[in-house]
Order: sequence, then structure tokens, then C-alpha cells
Amino acid sequence: MSDPRPALNQLIAALERHLEASSQRRGEDDPTVVAAYEDLADAFEAYDDALHDATGEMTPLVVVDEQFMVDEEDSDGGDSDDEDYDDDEDDQSYGGLDDEDYDEEDTGR
Repeated sequence: MSDPRPALNQLIAALERHLEASSQRRGEDDPTVVAAYEDLADAFEAYDDALHDATGEMTPLVVVDEQFMVDEEDSDGGDSDDEDYDDDEDDQSYGGLDDEDYDEEDTGR
């Protein structure tokens, strides 16, 4: 079993570089921030892989691929359409309770 600690140390260093670059950002597409973002994503994936190889465990985090991100205002004039969302009914993940589940009127209090 290999030790994931070196990958963790690289992840921590990448987080610190990203924070530093973000706090000194010069514009929307600052190349320093973009590079720090990419380095952080790579360091996270390396750590997640090392952790899984060493322990069989994974973090609860994922790296968001910008090519799949959609700006809702650009895509449909600003209206969010839930009909495009494909909810897998077999999904066993916990999504939390809606505020409506705990309305005082419904509980009789």
C-alpha cells in the first residue's frame, strides 16, 4: 500500500497557490488564476487516485469540467427549465428535506 500523503501535500500546496492567485486576480480570465485552477484540479485528481489506491476510499468531491457548464442566461434567456433535468429515480443519494416538509401548519404545532 502506497502512502497518499505526498499527493495530499501537493493538493494543499495547490489550494494555497489557487487562493493566492485568486486574491490577486487581474480580470475575468487572469492566466495566473486559470493556471492555478488547472493545477488544483490535477492535484486533486492525483490525491483522489492515490487515496483510492492506498485505502479503497475516495473523497466526496468532483472536479467540474467547464465544457459541461452552461450559463443559464445565455442558454435560454435567463429562465431555468427543470424539464431538461434527468432525475434518475433509482438514485439512492440523500438530497435533503425541503423546507415544506417541516411547515408548522402541517405538523399541527
